Amino acid sequence: MKKMLSLAAVFAVLAYASPASAELKLSGDTSARLRGQFQDTQVNDANVNLAGENDLQFAYRLRLKAAADLGDGYFFKSLITTDNNAGGWLTVDNNNEEASNIDISQLYFGRMLKDSHWMVGRIPLGSVNNPIFDLTLYPFNPADIAVATFNMDRVYALNYGCKVGSGDINATLVVFDNDSTDNSGAENDGLLNDAYAVHLTYKDKFGDVTIEPQAIIGLTNLDGGNYNDVTPNTFGANLSMPAGEAKVGVSAFYTTCNDTNFTAQNVDYSGYLLRLKGELGSAMAWIDLNSTTDKTGATDADNSNLFIWAQYNFKMHESATGSFSLTPIVRYWARSTDNNAGTKTDYSRLRTELVATVTF
Repeated sequence: MKKMLSLAAVFAVLAYASPASAELKLSGDTSARLRGQFQDTQVNDANVNLAGENDLQFAYRLRLKAAADLGDGYFFKSLITTDNNAGGWLTVDNNNEEASNIDISQLYFGRMLKDSHWMVGRIPLGSVNNPIFDLTLYPFNPADIAVATFNMDRVYALNYGCKVGSGDINATLVVFDNDSTDNSGAENDGLLNDAYAVHLTYKDKFGDVTIEPQAIIGLTNLDGGNYNDVTPNTFGANLSMPAGEAKVGVSAFYTTCNDTNFTAQNVDYSGYLLRLKGELGSAMAWIDLNSTTDKTGATDADNSNLFIWAQYNFKMHESATGSFSLTPIVRYWARSTDNNAGTKTDYSRLRTELVATVTF
């Protein structure tokens, strides 16, 4: 808490700096969340009772944002929150003594021009609305906004974008991790063999339809949610269009990996993710369908996931200085794994949430 207050004090001082300094704009949000969680596991159609299957959870989150316009298109932005790979949420623990360490989650700067831009630093991904990163890093369970939760929806990267024809192209050099050195004799080690990838997108509009083809191309080995030191490639597209007063979105992505990792294990998998999303006023819902086949080594397993997210935002108060809203959310995840050893595992999880949020 002392660290939080110190950061707030620093922001306040910077915001009221001399006229010769760039104006620092402060904003943010704070939320309280009540969650009910209900889980079920079956192995070969037999119920498996695990501890903690059902739970009522209380959590909270604070996010502080700072932005500065430096003139001539140059800018700086940052996000400070509890950088704890849980989406920034803190949960009341058994002793009611929660740690609340505040860290820099995003910090980047760049320049915005009329037909081009660049930025560098720890930049936001927007992965909640773009599941290509979920499928790349968590190919066997890319459900329940995995990258936004476990990777805090940001990555260190260098981005450049510009107008090409009637659309916009973006190329981002992504640094997923920095765990390689030149002091090891392991394969794929060395100064330039940290986890690099290129994220390419092109966004254009045809009538009322917006299309955004994308690809993530692995340049060196990265550590994913299932295998380490592999180079997956993912490609597909997001599409959105109006449907009366509603907005409909469709996403389709395919990932593949056939590589030998540092343990000389032949990693071989491929899979897809399909998303159908709808928005109408304050209501939003989407459904994800995923299937990934793993043929690594002696493994032959089929993994499938169904995920549903539905929410409605009630705006209780809104003014020029902030807002207060209540958002009930339903999150349902069903996962099934069937392998060549004759084991079939079925798992389901239902989360019901009520989130109260104040923006400022």
